[in-house]
Amino acid sequence: MKKLLLVFFVLATNLLLAQTKVGGIVIDTSLQPIPYASVYFKNTSEGVITNEDGKFYLESENMQDTLVISFTGYEEVYLPLTKKTSLDLKIELQEDTVLSEIKIYSGKTSKKDNPALDILRKIWENRRKNGLHKFDQYTYQKYEKIEFDLNSIDSAYMKSKLFKGMEFIFDKVDTSKITGKTYLPIFINEQASNVYGDNTANLKKEILSGNKNSGFENNQHIMAFLKDLYVEYDIYDNYLKLYDKDFVSPLSRTGINVYNYVLNDTAYIDGKLCYNIVYYPRRKGELTFRGDFWVNDGTWAIKKINMAISRDANINWVRDIYIEQEYEVLNDSVFLLTKDHLMTDFSIRQNEKSKGMYGKRTTFYKNFNFNKKMPLNFYKSEVNTYNEALMNRPDEFWEGYRFEPLSEEEKGIYTMLDQLQQTKRFQTYVNLATILASDYIQIGNFDYGPIFSSFGFNDIEGLRLRVGGRTYFGQNDMWRLEGYTAYGFKDDKFKYGISGRFMLDKNSRFIFFAGNRRDVEQIAATLSPITDVLGRSFASSALLASGDNSKLSNINLSSAGLEIEPLKNLKFSTSFNYKTLKSASPTFSLAYYDENGNIQNDLKQSEINLSVDYTPRRKAVGHGVDRTDVDYNYARVFFNYSLGIKGMLGSDFDYKKIQLLYRHPIMVGGFGRFTPTLEVGKTYGTVPLGLLSVIPGNQSYFIIDNAFSQMNYYEFITDEYIALHLEHNFNGRIFSRIPGIRKLGIREFVGIRGVWGDVSKENIALNASNILYTAPKDKIYYEYFVGVGNIFKCLRIDVNWRGNYLENPNVRKVGVKVVFGFYF
Repeated sequence: MKKLLLVFFVLATNLLLAQTKVGGIVIDTSLQPIPYASVYFKNTSEGVITNEDGKFYLESENMQDTLVISFTGYEEVYLPLTKKTSLDLKIELQEDTVLSEIKIYSGKTSKKDNPALDILRKIWENRRKNGLHKFDQYTYQKYEKIEFDLNSIDSAYMKSKLFKGMEFIFDKVDTSKITGKTYLPIFINEQASNVYGDNTANLKKEILSGNKNSGFENNQHIMAFLKDLYVEYDIYDNYLKLYDKDFVSPLSRTGINVYNYVLNDTAYIDGKLCYNIVYYPRRKGELTFRGDFWVNDGTWAIKKINMAISRDANINWVRDIYIEQEYEVLNDSVFLLTKDHLMTDFSIRQNEKSKGMYGKRTTFYKNFNFNKKMPLNFYKSEVNTYNEALMNRPDEFWEGYRFEPLSEEEKGIYTMLDQLQQTKRFQTYVNLATILASDYIQIGNFDYGPIFSSFGFNDIEGLRLRVGGRTYFGQNDMWRLEGYTAYGFKDDKFKYGISGRFMLDKNSRFIFFAGNRRDVEQIAATLSPITDVLGRSFASSALLASGDNSKLSNINLSSAGLEIEPLKNLKFSTSFNYKTLKSASPTFSLAYYDENGNIQNDLKQSEINLSVDYTPRRKAVGHGVDRTDVDYNYARVFFNYSLGIKGMLGSDFDYKKIQLLYRHPIMVGGFGRFTPTLEVGKTYGTVPLGLLSVIPGNQSYFIIDNAFSQMNYYEFITDEYIALHLEHNFNGRIFSRIPGIRKLGIREFVGIRGVWGDVSKENIALNASNILYTAPKDKIYYEYFVGVGNIFKCLRIDVNWRGNYLENPNVRKVGVKVVFGFYF
């Protein structure tokens, strides 16, 4: 009897652990691959769509005996599965020569008389009536797991010298259920939270219950990278934002313009009749997906959806993106999202066999409750919440909160990462990655850098060398000191700067800051004030510049102030600044007439600043005195009021100045990103050149934000101004339609810049310098440009044309600017 029970137990265990793995290629009779064919296990909803090369991989946790392959215009194939694993299948489809009652669609499917499109229209009509939208209020528990894996692991990879001393990590190699590739988990982060929402007030709040990290919690740049990759999305929206790109959702109202849809199958899932629709892109090179979805008859709610990006989509460093979502029926009419899985296959090369890395996020939703109203004050967003206890939850908490148990390989990540932290070679790799991401070299609790500011050149200093750094104990530091020193070989002088920031209250981000800087600077490089006392314009020491670059000033600036963030992303600050200015060049003058008619070359000025900085939807990581932005596509409204007080600490002038900056990047559907920037300012009072608003020219060969590329330094002087910069990044939309150019992955930019300004007669009369006071008053100065970006995946080149004021001296009618950067 015991033996019989043992045999039964072994058989049952084998059945529970049984898996079916299939993979291969689908071809036609001419041996050409068939993309977007449907491949699924018979009598299940487990299936995939072949990629652009006709290849597929499919895995089931259950034993399956039949594989079904179908594509419109071809006869359906039922392939018996005799083995548990079959990864090299070559399946040939025959053209369907018999017309049935069901109409066949292939290639570009018709927009008329297509049953798939009739279903799609019903999805549009009901998309805001399904799921959480059916209730006034809702709450649920959320569990999220983020993981990074090295993929395409083989024996040669394991023997590589890169992993010398770290061979133990390969004990945790696993196989992806989506791609069939081997992979090695190297990072895992778990997060548990409770979510509350109010649809009547359009409010939502998420409260963290616990967080568990496998070793990188103190590296803010790695954490920022993780958070930047996994943004929230809703498949019912017209566009899904991934990696700073707008992908057209297959459920979009504009989807019929970019997708082909085919009604592929019907089946009962969880007792509900559902339709299976296959979709694939109409054209190459666009930001689209391929895949299929199951939709419920009657409610027209999505039951399950699979999405994979088009392989020729213009996105860098990414080979594939996969999205899977599953919904469960709460009652006869409510479908709720219960599982959301996103996987990105990162790779430098698009080659299928090249090594890369998976980034995976799996989110589970559970324990829904509805129509329990919370006070509106409950939804007030905390500015800076951080609880050390939540970061150190015991194992018992996670055993009870995980909605899906960790695999044995995932459990081993925590132990493996602890071992890797003690491995010198691994620490070297982490440090190299951190340097590239942060521009700093970490040495104990000190960061040396920014390293890319170590060298510079201008006409006054000649070759300029700079060394500096900052304290760094972790991303949640409550204080930070920063400083630098620089030396110019031509003027034979040392310069320096030092500053400190101290958080007095972390809940409201109440911060005290102070600093001093003595340096040589191009003070007319920006219109809006630089709030950081150590801030220095790139125009001051660009390695390469055109024309005269001697209009530099010696500045001695001291600043102290307070800032507070009473509401999330709404910051108020006040500061007291004292500065002295004088020309750093014999060919450039800041001179003015004092009240007695004498010429003064030095300026001493005390100033009180009040500013408001509003950045809605800005996301940042870290809870310390400094934070790292994870996404720069947020709007910014910055207002500054400056009050100059004559006589305070020997100050020379009384004046008032108001300035406003508004910037708002806008994703324009599938047509890229449009970025308008508006700057407005006015100075009240009579002041010299050193206190006026100089329209920022750019004589360097590099692109500088909000500067005018074809304007010379100090060409236009104003005490009131309006400047507008418009730029549109098409993200490759145009080039993707041109054969031959499409494969280059380059992207198009266009833009125009304009400024109007004036300067009063009193301010002109005060001038005793050798600078000609002119302002773009009679006509708006403008220039325009076209650019090509993503050259070699890191270079952008703009060609700029000056539109008017061509009679001014030393005019540059046409110019070329460049910028380097790594973007998706």
